[in-house]
Amino acid sequence: MKKLRLATLWLDGCSGCHMSLLDMDERLLDLAASIDFVYSPLVDVKTFPETVDVTCIEGAVSSAEDEHKLRTVRERTALLIALGDCAVTGNVPAMRNSCGIGQVMTTVYCKREALNPQIPATGLPTLHDQALPLHSFVKVDLFIPGCPPSADTLFSALTALIEGRAADLRLNTRFGA
Repeated sequence: MKKLRLATLWLDGCSGCHMSLLDMDERLLDLAASIDFVYSPLVDVKTFPETVDVTCIEGAVSSAEDEHKLRTVRERTALLIALGDCAVTGNVPAMRNSCGIGQVMTTVYCKREALNPQIPATGLPTLHDQALPLHSFVKVDLFIPGCPPSADTLFSALTALIEGRAADLRLNTRFGA
């Protein structure tokens, strides 16, 4: 049986969804027989592969860099999953949307106690005016809400995909938990 080529990506979020993947514990070994992790912050691969069966992306799109990564992944992925509330709705990263980038940058870099209060001129990504969910930029095939989604939910979804079934998560998901 051909193994499912799985990738995961972390955009503007907290990595909680990746922690839920790790929280599958020994069930990861069960999945290992059917899945090849071809790209992830959890593995040492630097370049996103040309062809991937399933990619799970956590986090909102907050910068030009995030958008570029997302569009590249969409082009190379058969099934794209928005993983967690940030990817599905924008959630916490989108809280900055009502303030504006200028106010956020000033608050973070100038209004806190610092030795040299100033907004850095280099080394920061170019931020979009708003942090938005994945589907604002590309087609998303499956939405898995939760902050983060539980390990049980992720295991159920991945198992369904391995078995060639649609992942029916209606009873396993909810926003914020």
